[in-house]
Amino acid sequence: MVSSTKEKNVSSSCSGKSENSSGDSKPSLYFEAEKVLAYHGPRIYEAKVQRAELRKNEWRYFVHYLGWNKNWDEWVGADRLMKLTEDNVLKQQALDKKQGMEKSTKSGRSAQAKPKSSADVKLDKEDTKSNVPKGKKRKADSGTEKGNVSAEKVVKIQIQIPSTLKKQLVDDWEFITQQNKLVKLPRSLTVDDILTKYLEYRSKKDGMMADSVGEILNGIRCYFDKALPVILLYKKERQQYHEAVPDKVSPSSVYGAEHLLRLFVKLPEVLAYVKIEDETLVCLQQKLLDFLKFLQKNQGTFFLSAYDGPKASIGSCKDKES
Repeated sequence: MVSSTKEKNVSSSCSGKSENSSGDSKPSLYFEAEKVLAYHGPRIYEAKVQRAELRKNEWRYFVHYLGWNKNWDEWVGADRLMKLTEDNVLKQQALDKKQGMEKSTKSGRSAQAKPKSSADVKLDKEDTKSNVPKGKKRKADSGTEKGNVSAEKVVKIQIQIPSTLKKQLVDDWEFITQQNKLVKLPRSLTVDDILTKYLEYRSKKDGMMADSVGEILNGIRCYFDKALPVILLYKKERQQYHEAVPDKVSPSSVYGAEHLLRLFVKLPEVLAYVKIEDETLVCLQQKLLDFLKFLQKNQGTFFLSAYDGPKASIGSCKDKES
């Protein structure tokens, strides 16, 4: 799930200041020092709640991922956490299996991909403040020296989102989390429509459509359909998702540019789990940047300027663990 600070970040704030709410605010679901399960990217990790604070009538939790360096510690919402129960542990194991996890032959631990540290790559000031992990997967040994190089070759990809699209992300966050509005679904221009238009654009510009472009667009569609219900929705959008996307219907045929852009915030994290050759990686990064420029060029057509959809009811939009 993507979130943001007022300083135009699209991720959770890491400030320790609590924002008071009215006395009728709901009680905290988790307490300090409690061991929990936490969503990070497409996987679930065991964590410990270090602090709990009420901000704008929403509880925020500062968690430490057990077995990992404190550099991974971060603020998350209740929607990212689950109780450490037997059923949820089975859910974690099933998700790990689905993501193609492999057992580590050296440590004997599950070779889970860690949340990324901002120290692993050069980030601009805005990205450093955000809760969007960047960088590369690190070894499970928290005692690894900084100068050591991981034995496993990992993807190093950075996607520079144009400034106007960053503002679009902030506006998106404000409409939903501050104004309690939702994007009206289905969108008139869906993700499928946008990908088709880009394919037509590249075909006209290049004279012919390269197979690699079609493969990348298919990959974007696939990642979007899988990532949307897991990491791209705000808590207040989840009830709408269950109502708007019935079984056997692809989210890419219902949602539009607003949610597609959120995927590009998460792509560096998702792609860090994929083995890609250096030459292919450079080509992929260039094509993703070109696609973002295409979104920027058609921003007025693809994106809503205001969310006129139904109000997001806090009572009816209860968070559902996915």
